[in-house]
Amino acid sequence: MRNKRVYDIKIALERLKNFCTLQDRCQFDVIQKMKEWGLLELTQDHILEILITDKYIDEERYAQSFCRGKFRIKKWGRIKITNELRKKQISNICINKGLKEIEDEEYEILLNNLLEKKNNSLKDKNHFARKKKIASFLIQRGFEGNLVWDKIREFSNK
Repeated sequence: MRNKRVYDIKIALERLKNFCTLQDRCQFDVIQKMKEWGLLELTQDHILEILITDKYIDEERYAQSFCRGKFRIKKWGRIKITNELRKKQISNICINKGLKEIEDEEYEILLNNLLEKKNNSLKDKNHFARKKKIASFLIQRGFEGNLVWDKIREFSNK
């Protein structure tokens, strides 16, 4: 892929405004885009400041929409969502506010649904291997280990 160089600050700012308007973006995403374009660090800071003051970039709003989307669409657990937000250098305060978008009742329903779905898809006759595969699947999805094992015990006691 060719490196897209943008030399004029006004053009870069307009393109970044459009970039941020399409969907919520965090500072990390915008900085990566500016580095890709080869903008100077001083210019990056100036543009970033403008985008933040004009509310094109809002870390808290980004964290909230990220949490909602990854939970409802991709069916991720809180741990995976938190780790992905940390990779994007989102503060813990914003991460916590984002995670409040996920209701406990909804979280438990999703966990139960994924557990049942995985259980029905497995062909193993061995009860222990089956439990381990279900637990591995759910933990990989980002659900808390203790919660997963509690649900598996509860499910197998039915």
